[in-house]
Amino acid sequence: MKILAIDTSTEACSAALLTDGEVIQRYQIAPRQHAELILGMCDELLAESNCKLSELDAIAFGRGPGAFTGVRIATGVVQGIAFAHDLPVVPVSSLAAMAFAAWTEKKTSHAMTAIDARMGEVYWACYECNDAGVKEIVAEQVCPPDQVDLPTSDSWVGIGSGWDTYQQELKSIVGESIMDIDGNCFPQAQHIAMLAALSVEKGEVLAAAQAMPVYLRDNVAKKKAEQKS
Repeated sequence: MKILAIDTSTEACSAALLTDGEVIQRYQIAPRQHAELILGMCDELLAESNCKLSELDAIAFGRGPGAFTGVRIATGVVQGIAFAHDLPVVPVSSLAAMAFAAWTEKKTSHAMTAIDARMGEVYWACYECNDAGVKEIVAEQVCPPDQVDLPTSDSWVGIGSGWDTYQQELKSIVGESIMDIDGNCFPQAQHIAMLAALSVEKGEVLAAAQAMPVYLRDNVAKKKAEQKS
């Protein structure tokens, strides 16, 4: 199986190529440089592996939540490549990708991932992780850090920039359930590729036109508007 994956949903910019279970990656912390970097990263990976886009089984991307511009960049790049080469697409949650990173690197089975959403809020969710992927325990949402609600039945690890920015606020709410914190973790394309491979095996792929970004904040705005009508 061959999958090209990209992520530009946070300050980090990355691309990865999975080939028969092996993954190579380009990764750089580069705020506001994603549009300039991402296609070059993809070209380098394909050249290094002597792989053509037409040989891919799918292309995957971090579909958010995250920075609005970054998520749009990834969606646009992936849709363009997929349309041009008639490839299926696998959208992967940026929050889920961080949870899966915790599992693959540290065998952390329960992760609360949080991305700094600016404006005094965090994008967050809770996952149970194993070799079969990630299971969402608490659905993705955006809210102020003092409004998160962590399940207390297990020990959790806090992961992501939300924990770096709002560690005091988050720990005051869920501190007793958190065993460790990694606030310097960002979504990476290599973990998106791994999760995408599991989806491809199950036939869970989309056509290019169906690959859409997930902002969360946009969904919240719509719900509030509906409540007023």
